[in-house]
Amino acid sequence: MEKGCVQVYTGNGKGKTTAAFGIALRAIGAGYRVYIGQFMKKGEYSEIKAFKYFDSDKITLEQFGHGEELTHKDEQAYSEAANNGLKRALEVLRSNDYDMVILDELNVAVYFGYVKLDDALNLLNEKSDNTELIITGRYAKDEIIQKADLVTEMKEIKHYYTKGINARIGIEK
Repeated sequence: MEKGCVQVYTGNGKGKTTAAFGIALRAIGAGYRVYIGQFMKKGEYSEIKAFKYFDSDKITLEQFGHGEELTHKDEQAYSEAANNGLKRALEVLRSNDYDMVILDELNVAVYFGYVKLDDALNLLNEKSDNTELIITGRYAKDEIIQKADLVTEMKEIKHYYTKGINARIGIEK
């Protein structure tokens, strides 16, 4: 990759992770190596299953969450998991083994205080010039937005969730 940028996908609308994973798909098609670290998520969602169809040396996906962070309270365990993810992300960025690094839901981990803002900002400083870094999640802090090269805010206009339609396999999970 000639020039790596920092992209942020934030906001209350649907599609932040989907956007990042779509870019990952494009990167893999271009022959790039992609690392995805998911904060606050655990489980084999459909998009994770889909990545198993790709050449395994082109994509690495790791999860650093319990999957209950928004519904249960175990701040010590969640903070420990998120900081393990942060340490791993730092290792990945320093290794230069990947052309693209996606840190899914990092913004939310920072918002809830599981990851310190300064530690998250340090990741942006560790990014090499030829690595694309993508950060997703609601509640992006102004300091992260200021350091980014591209910021997209997903804005919810209307959502079928309000009609009682829950997350569906193949669409939201």
